[in-house]
Amino acid sequence: MISRRNAFPLAFIFVLFSLATVIAGSAVRAQSSDQPFTFTAIPDQDETWLMTRFTKVADYLSGKLGIEVRYVPVKSYAAAVTAFRNGQVQLAWFGGLSGVQARRSVPGSKAIAQGVEDENFVTYFIAHSSAGLEEQEAFPRDIAGKTFTFGSKGSTSGRLMPEFYIREEFDEAPEDIFSRVGFSGDHSRTIALVQSGAFEVGAVNFAVWDSESEKGLIDPEKVKNLLVG
Repeated sequence: MISRRNAFPLAFIFVLFSLATVIAGSAVRAQSSDQPFTFTAIPDQDETWLMTRFTKVADYLSGKLGIEVRYVPVKSYAAAVTAFRNGQVQLAWFGGLSGVQARRSVPGSKAIAQGVEDENFVTYFIAHSSAGLEEQEAFPRDIAGKTFTFGSKGSTSGRLMPEFYIREEFDEAPEDIFSRVGFSGDHSRTIALVQSGAFEVGAVNFAVWDSESEKGLIDPEKVKNLLVG
């Protein structure tokens, strides 16, 4: 099981090499029973992009291990944990919270790799231009009273971390701070909802924000990151 939350190119390549011998033991059993070795990942971004991303991983591992390796997509963070718990997959890419949930549900399972970036992982609070909020160095307390969307309910950076800091800052539950609270389901969807104006403010994984910004998918005239630095 992988417990990590960073972008694909460098850190995940490291994970793949780290996994080679760890996967092999389970792969032998899968091969002997003519069953493919399967893995899944939390659906933290656009489903089509994830399928492309992890199909490449499956192809890579198939070539390295000499057996069929298959990526199994899931619809939610909870479904990823359930698939791991029920033995539908032998390996999974989890976040902090979902990784803990998965390990608790399967005695003896282990986190076998983590990106260096994970120790300094952050959440961005983003806002639609209509909210009238400006970038700032301190916690953006003026988000109070706005409509707000988290990501998935099981997301570390999209729900657990931001809710912790929101409660710490205001000493109240999100439902008592914002005029409306929603859960988008994934980080890409959070960005899309805030950019469209469906929600005034949202909490998003910084790596997804940076990635989509680099791809030109974020209109700076419509949505901005409120935290400077």
